[in-house]
Amino acid sequence: MRVLRPGTRLGRTTLWSGGFSLLLIALCLITGSAGGSALRGWATFFSDVFMVCALLLIFRWTRRVLMWRLRNRLIVTYVFIGVVPILLLLLMGVISSYLFAGQFATYVAISQLQSTLHHLEASNGAMAAEFSRLNNAGKLNQQIAVQLTAVSDEDLPLRTVTVLPGGNSFTVPAAGSRPQNSQKENPEPIPESAKGDFGGFVIDRDSLHLRVVKRYTRLTVTSDVPVTAELMKPVTSLLGTVTLMLPDRGGDLQVPPPAKARSMARPSVTAGSVPQSSRKFDPLFTFYTLFDALDWETGKSQTCAVGVVTRPSRLYATLFATLGDNTKVLRYGLLGVLILFGLIELIALYTGVRLSRGMTLAVAELYQATQHIERGDLAHRIRVKSRDQMAALEQSFNSMTESLAVLIAEQKEKQRLESELAIGHEVQESLFPHIFPGLPSLDVYGVCRPARSVSGDYYDFIALGADRLVLAMGDISGKGISAALLMATVHAFIRAYTLEPNTAMPQVSAGAGAVSHAATSMYYRGDGTTQSRLAPGTLMTTLNYQLFRSTPPEKYATMFLGCYDAVSCELTYCTAGHLPPILLRADGTVARLDTSGTVVGLFDGATFEESSITMQPGDVLAAFSDGVTEPENESVEFGEDRLIGLIRQNYEWPLSDIADVVTKSVKEWIGDAEQPDDVTIVLARAR
Repeated sequence: MRVLRPGTRLGRTTLWSGGFSLLLIALCLITGSAGGSALRGWATFFSDVFMVCALLLIFRWTRRVLMWRLRNRLIVTYVFIGVVPILLLLLMGVISSYLFAGQFATYVAISQLQSTLHHLEASNGAMAAEFSRLNNAGKLNQQIAVQLTAVSDEDLPLRTVTVLPGGNSFTVPAAGSRPQNSQKENPEPIPESAKGDFGGFVIDRDSLHLRVVKRYTRLTVTSDVPVTAELMKPVTSLLGTVTLMLPDRGGDLQVPPPAKARSMARPSVTAGSVPQSSRKFDPLFTFYTLFDALDWETGKSQTCAVGVVTRPSRLYATLFATLGDNTKVLRYGLLGVLILFGLIELIALYTGVRLSRGMTLAVAELYQATQHIERGDLAHRIRVKSRDQMAALEQSFNSMTESLAVLIAEQKEKQRLESELAIGHEVQESLFPHIFPGLPSLDVYGVCRPARSVSGDYYDFIALGADRLVLAMGDISGKGISAALLMATVHAFIRAYTLEPNTAMPQVSAGAGAVSHAATSMYYRGDGTTQSRLAPGTLMTTLNYQLFRSTPPEKYATMFLGCYDAVSCELTYCTAGHLPPILLRADGTVARLDTSGTVVGLFDGATFEESSITMQPGDVLAAFSDGVTEPENESVEFGEDRLIGLIRQNYEWPLSDIADVVTKSVKEWIGDAEQPDDVTIVLARAR
């Protein structure tokens, strides 16, 4: 389905263009010639689009498959950065060498003709000066001119001299030619383009000449040398075959191979022979260059060409001919530089391969390591074999894996602790009373908001028959699990000592020999009968004895313990280092139950006093932990006064609503900060 419904625009274009091309080709085959050229044109168009898009898709797929590996990318990068520039430099060197060799070869050929032309100019100037002197003396004639030109004809045997002294013009033919047949009594006039002194290449009667014109006031002397194979013989000995090619009569230059030069409308001049190869690799090269020549008949400038067929060995010998035997030194020096560059390139190639292999191996090991990590194998480590940045990356990966393993282990431990804390929280919640056993003359309520998962605060309501109720509240030192465990211990001790005082406490007293007070005392009731009552001070002393011996030295607790008698409406209480509970009377006065002793479980042999207070109907007792009054907001504590004010404002409300108001107010007082301590409050209202 992915092939039939490609996701990219290029894929959809390829699919639809291929489908249209197949459909149109089928229609063309069915209809034959009746389909017309338009149908075939559209079929060709969609076929071309399909081919282009298919090639682009193949290119993308190949690039995606081949370029996925970093090694292949590095190889391609090295090719483009290292190999391609070298190939381009080599190509540029070959092209430059070819152009330089061609320019040098044609320069040697042209410079030889230019040297002959300069020599002709000098000779013609000297003769013209002599002819002018004789002409001024009236002694110049053809016979004297022949004698004077014969002196310099040894260097220029093909030179023809033309003298135009006004009405008596004549021509001195080249040496060795017959004067009567060769001379022209009436030479052709000089064209307008050659007015004044002139020297250069001239095309005259379909042949190339070296021609020089020197003018005086009453005399014009022209020297002409035809360019022949004999004239170019010195340069052919240096190069090989030299061909001078003239344009056709229309002015267009045709540059055929030297073997076909004679078939041109205007003849070309070819001299020399193809040089022999002097070594195994010594190929033939053909070079061309252009030069200008004056058409003597029309006076227009024409473009001619010179072609040279030679070999590198012949050019090399010509270029370094002046060095003689020293060319071997240059040759060996260039060979040494070439070998040095080759070694450097091999070393660079080897170094690049090694570096690329090192990087690709490191990346491959990192990839394999990630696969192990993905499978959960956090014990896998990469072997670090070097000291470069890739090795640092591998070491960092190993450190990351190790840290990840530690983090996962810590996370598992944290989850285990959280699970245990959740269980502890459930267990602790079961220790707090959920049903508040009030008396006919007393309502009670308590709440604890832990700062963490478990709390170190403690409160409990223990009913002793139908007319007595024990109110217990404590704050264990520290937080967390240890405080929660000690809280459970205190809960168990107080329950045991309260519910079975005559059984548990004498055993403790007998074992320690320290507690001699009775846990209960007898008192007379209003109806004339007597009944035993719980002694909070004695119970606190026994609890201190037990905690001191069963807990570490730094562990202790502050406690408030009270026993309310519904018949007498009297609350007998004992406070051990705890914040004094507050009694808000129905008449608006406030009393603090400040009878206190030291903390429980810190000092051996500590004793605790107890006091009694009568509660009138409507009185509200509030026992609380320091988590209620000590939280700060901008360095200001919540305080007891604010707690008393909240209770007074909501005095008529149920105790549970009063407790909710207090805990919410403390939370708002803290704000976004972390709750510093457990918030616990116990309320009791007399009826």
